[in-house]
Amino acid sequence: MAKYPNKLHTPLSLTKRSMLLLLVLVVVLPAAAQSVLSDLKPQFSPEKSTAVTCKPATFFRGAWIATVANIDWPTEKSVAAAEAQKKEMIFILDSLKSIGINAIVFQVRPTADALYISGMEPPSHWLTGTQDSFPHYDPLMFVCWEAHKRKMEVHAWLNPFRMTLKGTSTSQLADNHIFRAHPEWFWKYDNQWLFNPALPETRDWICGVIEDIVCRYPVDAIHLDDYFYPYPAANAKIPDAADFKRDPRGFTDIKDWRRDNVNLTVEAISNTIRATNPHVQFGIAPFGIWRNMSVDSTGSATRGLSNYDDLYADILLWIRRGWIDYVVPQLYWEIGKSNVDYEVLARWWAEQVKGTRCRLYIGMASYKLGAENQPAAWRKGNEIVRQMHLNRTIPEITGECFYSTRPLLKNPLHVCDSIKNIYQNESPYLHRTEEQVKTLP
Repeated sequence: MAKYPNKLHTPLSLTKRSMLLLLVLVVVLPAAAQSVLSDLKPQFSPEKSTAVTCKPATFFRGAWIATVANIDWPTEKSVAAAEAQKKEMIFILDSLKSIGINAIVFQVRPTADALYISGMEPPSHWLTGTQDSFPHYDPLMFVCWEAHKRKMEVHAWLNPFRMTLKGTSTSQLADNHIFRAHPEWFWKYDNQWLFNPALPETRDWICGVIEDIVCRYPVDAIHLDDYFYPYPAANAKIPDAADFKRDPRGFTDIKDWRRDNVNLTVEAISNTIRATNPHVQFGIAPFGIWRNMSVDSTGSATRGLSNYDDLYADILLWIRRGWIDYVVPQLYWEIGKSNVDYEVLARWWAEQVKGTRCRLYIGMASYKLGAENQPAAWRKGNEIVRQMHLNRTIPEITGECFYSTRPLLKNPLHVCDSIKNIYQNESPYLHRTEEQVKTLP
């Protein structure tokens, strides 16, 4: 088994990469974007935002705001829609604040693009309608400013490896997209383009993108979702046999090698964040099952797809090595489900964070409530409320996050009223002892 490195596994040092980023931002950034940045300076000052420490004092009450495919925001995508987008975001933030949400997980890089002013990647077409147009404002800075005014954390949510959605042609990519300069950094799987996780160059690029965000924006955290290696597709084969043969790094099993590729990426991101701004948290929201007990006695009593065996993501290693500050397993099943029981998984994850510095928040499927295609637990009863009450019986659970914002705010089965009632009638320092509360900043 190859050893994991103790320092950033990239060909460039942080200092050198910082200098390159500065050069890109100052020299390469298009004139239109520089004009936007200049206009934004007096209105959005990072110095005015108060970032939280890397050990938040209160129970995490989060909501994901998905931008890919315009799932949650923005409803209208075009350069001319800036004011409408701002108003819509303010409505979202006010609505979430009103039910007790204290953190948003805002998707800023869904497909190797940017919902912020970037000198490395093009503007997201989910924002402007095309990657060739810069918006008339900086969405991430606007969100940081507005959320912090409401005392809400901003977790910048990125997808590390995804370059396109399934079925998207590369002809739709901007001329300055990194794919144009380095098509060898990518491979295609199941009609979708992804960064090749085996290459040091792609890890360095991803870390550069994150360093750029952490340097220039007052975000409270960097957040990755559950997409590492792609979800398995029937009759599709990951095209990495040649990479494994060329540089196995001491591994004899390609599956262990793939997991190491992801481990190297996660560790490199962690080191990048800590070296750039140690007050910024690093969190990951993996698929809900790490491993099934049927293949590993330390796994959960479940039967389903797993991070370790199917996505090549060894979440427990990241927790135990202190690479991540929090984990948000997506437990999108009901209590009592025969093969994947919410309660079984909530208690299993609680055991995994014991004795570590990693905080446990639970990802909850508010989007399932009231949906006709869901089991009776979601259609006839408020399953989210049952799960929230269960969470409060497990001391290791110190937060929860709802997916996603638009279906949540439709208030299915009056879930928003229930969430507001629960949050209003409990201490924000849930699960903390009186002595711990006395020492909070």
